[in-house]
Amino acid sequence: MKIRVGIYGYGNLGRGIESAIRQNPDMELVAVFTRRDPENLKIGTEGVEVKHVSDAESFTDRIDVMILCGGSATDLPEQTPELAKMFTVIDSFDTHARIPEHFDNVDNAAKEGKNVAIISAGWDPGMFSLNRLYASAVLPEGEDYTFWGKGVSQGHSDAIRRIEGVLDAKQYTIPVEAALDAVRSGSAPKLSTREKHTRECFVVTAEDADKARIEKEIKEMPNYFADYDTTVHFISMEELKRDHSGIPHGGFVIRTGKTGINKENNHVIEYSLKLDSNPEFTASVIVAFARAAYRMKAKGEVGCKTVFDIPPALLSMKSPEELRAHLL
Repeated sequence: MKIRVGIYGYGNLGRGIESAIRQNPDMELVAVFTRRDPENLKIGTEGVEVKHVSDAESFTDRIDVMILCGGSATDLPEQTPELAKMFTVIDSFDTHARIPEHFDNVDNAAKEGKNVAIISAGWDPGMFSLNRLYASAVLPEGEDYTFWGKGVSQGHSDAIRRIEGVLDAKQYTIPVEAALDAVRSGSAPKLSTREKHTRECFVVTAEDADKARIEKEIKEMPNYFADYDTTVHFISMEELKRDHSGIPHGGFVIRTGKTGINKENNHVIEYSLKLDSNPEFTASVIVAFARAAYRMKAKGEVGCKTVFDIPPALLSMKSPEELRAHLL
């Protein structure tokens, strides 16, 4: 029997989820839920219902896992706890500083609904989080470094678009090469947030918008831009579509550490991603963890989980025997 999936929100990430489901033959897409008029939303999968978000509750017996595709700034803090009361859910909440708070809210809701909820599944948080954990466990005497980019951050771009007067925006996160080189050398430099990355924003505003106010709001936004050297460019919609239509991203997780009685040997663990499509890769991670959520619910588990709580075998379509024979 296939895992029945619902998609809640149909932007870049929602379309990526729809595409990823096609590559996972143990899953089927049942419905897409949108805040827009369902009559005007065309999706890529024939025979799948498109419903308004207000209709979601009527699908509790038809959907095994609801995948939430809203933004972390304002959508997911409300949507994930609300829907976890009704469904087993998964989201990609990526405001790192607020993950503990989000976890508690979702955990209470999921336990109330006797469901499983997985939060913050993606590549960071998500795959990068796992690599930070593995590397720090293996090299307890050492330092962790995470670099993002160069690439488009969906969460930061979304946060800019929420500012009054902004019509559209793209934000690029850019590693500082000198900092990256210093870390790879194994010298374990002490780097501030500002020393590791810069942020570059391309913003389209309404004609009468106060650009000085918008730039100030961007640069002072906590959890997003306040701790970084940030450059804001105001451009036309035509320029944005012509020069910034792609959504590439990537980054590096590096752990440097020492072993030996006298700590005489240095080691560098590096995990990197180079992504043509940030949302499509994020969607692919989410779909794998959605499989785990379904399996955990089937075992009678309830409450909120993160990528740290999930055995790797639950992510794979392969049987335990196949995993041992081919991947171990």
